[in-house]
Amino acid sequence: MKHTKKLVFMALLTAISLIIWVIEAQIPPPVPVPGIKLGLASVVTLTAMVLLRRRDALIVLMLRVVMASVFGGSVSALLFSMTGGLLSWVVMALTLRLFEEKQLWVVSVLGAVGHNAGQLLAAIAVTRTPALIAYGPALLAAAIVTGAFTGVAAMQITKPLKRYFTTQETQKGSDSVRKGNMRE
Repeated sequence: MKHTKKLVFMALLTAISLIIWVIEAQIPPPVPVPGIKLGLASVVTLTAMVLLRRRDALIVLMLRVVMASVFGGSVSALLFSMTGGLLSWVVMALTLRLFEEKQLWVVSVLGAVGHNAGQLLAAIAVTRTPALIAYGPALLAAAIVTGAFTGVAAMQITKPLKRYFTTQETQKGSDSVRKGNMRE
């Protein structure tokens, strides 16, 4: 994929994830436990990881986190989102190659667990309240459910996008697409 096309695609993914984040912020929490959200913007992060390089997915994630904090968050929201997002990205980046494409939902669940663990650790560090670890089991259960959902959603999105970009690149005679990915 040419550099300009990739940048446009990354900007589009960033905008989509920010829109999803804004919409999700309007949805009441599914359970009365602080910190539990659906995590729908993670669908875009995982999609970016599959279609682009992991570094590009990290850029999309960080831009979304910073812009979300500017538009509707606070400094503490930035800290929690950044910590959770980075730990989630690390876990997904390390596990993505271990699972087949049809098991992308497993990578998403592991990423959701990492995200919730990161946010919980940030909350404990900021508040200096180790007792917050009591939220761990509820956050783990939520990560399994929401991670599976976002993983299945990412699988459904990446399949047609990979076909589309593979077709586009093949029609142009490009050798930059390997196994349906847009990675360079």
